Amino acid sequence: MNKFTINQIMNRGMKIKFIAVVLFVNGIVFSQIKGDEWNLKATSRENYFGVAMANGKIGIVTDATPLKTKDIILNGVYEPNPKNGISKIVRGIEFLNVHLSINNEVIDGSNIDHWSQQVAMKEGTSTASFQFKDLAEIKHTILANRVLPYSGMVVVEILPLQDIEIGAFNYMNVPDELKITKSEFRIMKKKDYQIPLFKTTAQTNTGKWNISASTTFLFDGAAEAISQKGAEVGFTKKLSKGKKYRFVIAGGICNSKDISDPANEAERQAIFAYLEGIDNLLSKHKKAWARLWETGDIQIEGDLEAQQRVRFALYNLYSFIREGSRQSISPMGLSSQGYNGHIFWDTELWMYPTLLALQPEMAKSCLDYRSDRLQKAKLKAFIYGYQGAMYPWESDDTGEEATPTSATMGIFEQHITADVAIAFWNYFALTQDQNWLRKEWNVLKETADFWVSRVAKNQDGSYSILNVVGADEYALNVDDNAFTNAAAIEALKNTIKAASILNEPINPTWVDVANKLIIHNENGITQNYKGYKGQLTKQADVNLLAYPLHVVNDKNQIKADLDYYATRIDEKDGPAMTYGVFSVLYSRLGDREKAYEYFVKSYLPNSRPPFGVFSESPNSNNPYFATGAGAMLQAVIYGFGGVEQTDSGLKFNKGLLPKQWKSLKIIGIGTDNKTILIK
Repeated sequence: MNKFTINQIMNRGMKIKFIAVVLFVNGIVFSQIKGDEWNLKATSRENYFGVAMANGKIGIVTDATPLKTKDIILNGVYEPNPKNGISKIVRGIEFLNVHLSINNEVIDGSNIDHWSQQVAMKEGTSTASFQFKDLAEIKHTILANRVLPYSGMVVVEILPLQDIEIGAFNYMNVPDELKITKSEFRIMKKKDYQIPLFKTTAQTNTGKWNISASTTFLFDGAAEAISQKGAEVGFTKKLSKGKKYRFVIAGGICNSKDISDPANEAERQAIFAYLEGIDNLLSKHKKAWARLWETGDIQIEGDLEAQQRVRFALYNLYSFIREGSRQSISPMGLSSQGYNGHIFWDTELWMYPTLLALQPEMAKSCLDYRSDRLQKAKLKAFIYGYQGAMYPWESDDTGEEATPTSATMGIFEQHITADVAIAFWNYFALTQDQNWLRKEWNVLKETADFWVSRVAKNQDGSYSILNVVGADEYALNVDDNAFTNAAAIEALKNTIKAASILNEPINPTWVDVANKLIIHNENGITQNYKGYKGQLTKQADVNLLAYPLHVVNDKNQIKADLDYYATRIDEKDGPAMTYGVFSVLYSRLGDREKAYEYFVKSYLPNSRPPFGVFSESPNSNNPYFATGAGAMLQAVIYGFGGVEQTDSGLKFNKGLLPKQWKSLKIIGIGTDNKTILIK
């Protein structure tokens, strides 16, 4: 294949709508996908990167191998990792795998034809379809139940092409990081029914948590006789040619962090599923997903690929969190153990703004996670000799610092504390809920107290933040990083405004530091840090001062900074978020072509086959990178959509429609579920 530039790839790619294409450019994979506006379809298992079927508590990752899953990720459950001495999110028991045989031959990846897989974003399911010889056509659907946070199910549908005999057996894989595994099978007999229950229990390696998974079989008609065969549980049955047959394996996976008796609760999940029945379970799940889309969707007319990418990004963000859970989202969501499942600024700066606009209660869960760990943030400030609250760069369930000691920037990447505070203020700005602001006042106050204890006063009365790492992680231990200082300024000003609303005392030092904290500017360019000489930057830093911050507002300055730093970003290894911010800023400057160019650049080089899952950088293969998805969605909402965060709520500006699109509709914006349409 010829080698194209990124811009050539984007120009050519936008013209290909219904054909699955994988472009290999300098060793990097660029994926385009089949399907329609609600469904993503794959027809090849090569270079396969799966999709997480998730419900905010469990993530079930699809696999290219028929009838099995790859991983199950348990949100909020962390285990000490002996390899590096820090915590790591736990993989659960893979409890929904199926061994299916036809005429005594087990189906595997080597003996099937006509394989395809479809991710149905509207209803949160993944369905693989294939043919086994000339004997049967099979469909295998996976879902994590949106209504039941600890529950999942698989639906197997068989169309016999001849008279056949099937054997269908549920088996459970236990990852290496779990130990002391025990499985049992029993039939719970009641007057009117007999419920087969297959259960596996295990402990995490240190014994910190117990994990338990339990399943049962569901049928459309009369129940089959379920029996145990070695480490598997299932049934055999003769099927007639042309007569469709369906069965379900359903159940739950529970952990002792959330539930004191996970073994019995997992069984209750299976019993509940059995007594609910197939259609009730599916209906409730689909209705829950339908409600999410009714209250938060983005519709693009005239560009199928953009529609698919945008809706897939929304689907993943919605999958990785649930309202009321008091949990947050890690960079890889519930798709993998990437970054150990820790919580970073990725949530507050990159994912949260989209959730705040479209699903405020989901956004609030991210804030609840931080509020619950305020005391640990205060402890960290105390440990390092500061006042107030200092949030950790990487956070787990404890709220203590979870960054590996080998990543020394974690101690100094302190802008996270301002990022958290800004997210809290933006929630108030959206809702204008003073009762909530009163309840969460201490987060703003304590983080403001941290900043005034962190700064150093200069001889001229100005303030600096010394020895810090900013958003540009290539610049280690510098002074006056632009984004850190600007985020501190904005957080302090927000705290002052909150204090005025609540009639709380205003610390005069908050005001003094907010007004006199230095941001360096040389030759008309905002400096990345004091002494910056044009070095390569990992990602946007200075440009964040104009968006999402409100510190640089002059359009000439914004453009000068964009033009300057666009040539200094690491395009090979830098993360995707930069280009989403660039797109927002160019939209607001009225530059339609550059805004669209950077919108496409925010996802296309990072897309992996066959569904276009996000990777962190063009040169990595670590999807699903929810952080990048959040940045791309911000380009649509806060750029093309004309939405702007202000202290009095969301402001709806004119917006800017790319010439490649016929219209842009954003449904469910803000607390009053406003719809905006741009043509």
